[in-house]
Amino acid sequence: MSGIQLRSYSGNVFRFDPGALCLELLVTGGPGALARFEVLHTPADLVRWVEECRLTPTPASLEFTDDDVTYARRLRDALTRTVVTHVHGSGLPELDVAAADSADRQAINDAAARPSLVPALRADGSRGWAPGAATGTQLLSTVARDAVDLLTGPYAERIRMCAGERCYLLYVDTSRPGRRRWCSMEHCGNRNKVRAHRARHSEEEPTRHTS
Repeated sequence: MSGIQLRSYSGNVFRFDPGALCLELLVTGGPGALARFEVLHTPADLVRWVEECRLTPTPASLEFTDDDVTYARRLRDALTRTVVTHVHGSGLPELDVAAADSADRQAINDAAARPSLVPALRADGSRGWAPGAATGTQLLSTVARDAVDLLTGPYAERIRMCAGERCYLLYVDTSRPGRRRWCSMEHCGNRNKVRAHRARHSEEEPTRHTS
């Protein structure tokens, strides 16, 4: 099953597929009020994210340091501001997330310019990675390059923010009609259906008269 497993503020667990590797990093926390969702504290946390993300296959060996975690958070925050600004033309004042600036763009470009993970063809014909442990620098370069491809590619105008109330998850709408509105049908999509059903039921409720 694609997507990353998330837990909502109400405690519900659901799967969210943002459609791009770079957008999967954004679910780990972020700048401003998004910092309360922070999950990247140790190298083990970054390893856990790699194991859950769409990077296929998961590198057999991962060597991350505390500095890599700090770097991942810095790149993620720059990506968040950049993608939000791309979608809205500004930041998100309600979350204290500022609009992107040249420093954010430079952070992404600097990361993308570093050596990335190198794909390799295995003996059985399947995809793998070049020998050696994957480093934080290589991982984050791969994420940054994915962001550049997304923001300059054919789906750049298909990047959306969930229409759910108090939901700020970002995704790329890869559906053919391009009408995806929700982060997940089992989360915000279902909540919207329930609200709509209750509203219709309330409107159809007959007025009771007393004699």
